[in-house]
Amino acid sequence: MLGVLLGCLAVVAIVWLIIGRTAEPSDASPEAGFARDMAVHHSQAVEMAFIARDGSTDDKLRLLAYDIIVTQTAQRGIFMGWLQQWGLDQASERPSMAWMAGHGHGGTAGTTAGTPGRMPGMATEEELTRLRQATGKDQEVLFLQLMIRHHEGGVMMGEALLKLSDRDEVATMAQHIVDGQSGEIKLMTDMLRQRGAQPLPSIRE
Repeated sequence: MLGVLLGCLAVVAIVWLIIGRTAEPSDASPEAGFARDMAVHHSQAVEMAFIARDGSTDDKLRLLAYDIIVTQTAQRGIFMGWLQQWGLDQASERPSMAWMAGHGHGGTAGTTAGTPGRMPGMATEEELTRLRQATGKDQEVLFLQLMIRHHEGGVMMGEALLKLSDRDEVATMAQHIVDGQSGEIKLMTDMLRQRGAQPLPSIRE
């Protein structure tokens, strides 16, 4: 009798393991929050990259901006596809970054990570206006500074997801974002130095 009971318990445990690994993420899950918030985060990066691509005559900077536009537009489409696949709305009444609360790092005013409603690295409307109005080298420097900070926020969000989820497709994307944007941060820092400028204070410190 005990053997039968143990056998039944083992079967139940296996079933729950399978269900737990295959069940779609819920509306309040880290995966859903990451997909929604990263889609918004990517949208602003693409907006800034279009401004830089159209305003600069530097081939290397224009190529970087083009790569950001293509990569992050494609990734945003994947995030929206996940939400549709999971049967979830693209928007939620839950505050931005609620999924990441307590798993971020300290940041500067307006860019604190891990605080519901405040997305790390995002440019303010005033900063976007300055970027649109700037020209030449001034615009290039401001773009690189804002995009480095923006990428720092994206890396922080990716790292937080990796601590909260082991769902394969989401974790793989998060790692890709961490690796790709970390590499671009180094590239943009070098491009700033070539222009005699420095990054803004890091939000990761």
